[in-house]
Amino acid sequence: MFTNKPRGTYDILPGEVEKWQFVEKVARDLCRRYNYHEIRTPMFEHTELFARGVGETTDIVAKEMYTFTDRGDRSLTLRPEGTAGAVRSFVENKLYGLPQQPTKLYYMGPMFRYERPQAGRNRQFVQFGVEALGSDHPSMDAEVLSLAMTLLVEVGIRNLSLEINSVGCPECRPVYREQLKKFFADKLDELCEDCNNRYDRNPMRILDCKVDKDRVADAPVMLDDLCEGCQTHFEQLQGYLKDSNIPFVVNPHIVRGLDYYTKTAFEILVDGSTVIGGGRYNGLVSELGGPETPGIGFGCGVDRVLLTLANQNVTLPLEQALDAFVVALGEAADRKAVSLLQEMRAAGMAVEKDYLARGMKAQLKSADRLGAKQVIILGDDELAQGIANVKDMETGEQITVPLAELIQKLQMRKG
Repeated sequence: MFTNKPRGTYDILPGEVEKWQFVEKVARDLCRRYNYHEIRTPMFEHTELFARGVGETTDIVAKEMYTFTDRGDRSLTLRPEGTAGAVRSFVENKLYGLPQQPTKLYYMGPMFRYERPQAGRNRQFVQFGVEALGSDHPSMDAEVLSLAMTLLVEVGIRNLSLEINSVGCPECRPVYREQLKKFFADKLDELCEDCNNRYDRNPMRILDCKVDKDRVADAPVMLDDLCEGCQTHFEQLQGYLKDSNIPFVVNPHIVRGLDYYTKTAFEILVDGSTVIGGGRYNGLVSELGGPETPGIGFGCGVDRVLLTLANQNVTLPLEQALDAFVVALGEAADRKAVSLLQEMRAAGMAVEKDYLARGMKAQLKSADRLGAKQVIILGDDELAQGIANVKDMETGEQITVPLAELIQKLQMRKG
């Protein structure tokens, strides 16, 4: 029987979904202030997009993608992250040709990865991310990092730590690659099977291994082999962050888990766990068939943000209360209540009534459970007189209001 949700997925129920809406609202407002514009891409793409864009040596492509063949014998994959699809759309729709550059985008939606479910890590999860395409200037990097930090601060998260690194570029990375291979050459027997596979294909990925984390602590770091351009870029980024009073630490071991990163890589940790990660990807647009175009962005799991807020016992400023609850006593009053609700909702008010034909006491209890600010009591006597009794649920004050003036009076009390 199909009575349970698939493993690694979840239902977001009323009472909980409002927390998601709060985080999403903060993210959208923040993007408005930073002049980023929303993009919505398909929930599945051609598998080749992720193989080329994310990288065949990554855990995502090698182990975690939901891939299927459709009826046209095409290989398609549910999106495991948002950057590849956003960049594909940037190329396909020739956004690089628009007069206003750089192109600053954001997205928010479900992603899918087949991995072992655990707290803050599910097989379906919601990711918020931004992508800035068209500028290689370090101030662009600083802006993206600022947006990421500000998001977490404004939702109420404490104890943030921004860690940054430079992972070089195609000019300086080959030298570092050979140093890594030399370092790990006599240690392959000590490394896991995945790291042995990465040794020839992409030895930098060994540094991102969770299994061999302790064994790679003494490995050479990219910062020692940066070319002049990468070194200057990294120093300028640090200058912009200092000028903006954004605290950070340099962590030479950050490489991130995706192959497309160049130059800046960063993570934002909260109490030791990564909540946001991202970096620069100057070769991704051309890899996906577009012109040489620099880019930088980050991804943020909304699930993980909410878990962090819960772990820190943060109370979110959620507005769930009803403006009013109509207590209708009798059939005629109930019919009038229906039309009143229609008028009040049209006037922008959040209102409710009883639909179970319960008595006054039960209706008042329902109004209290729903957090109604005011209760409108309507019975046969009130209808005959063309009035309603309005009770303030916080103070207990009760007044009589002509029905013709009810909405106006309620709006005044609401304001």
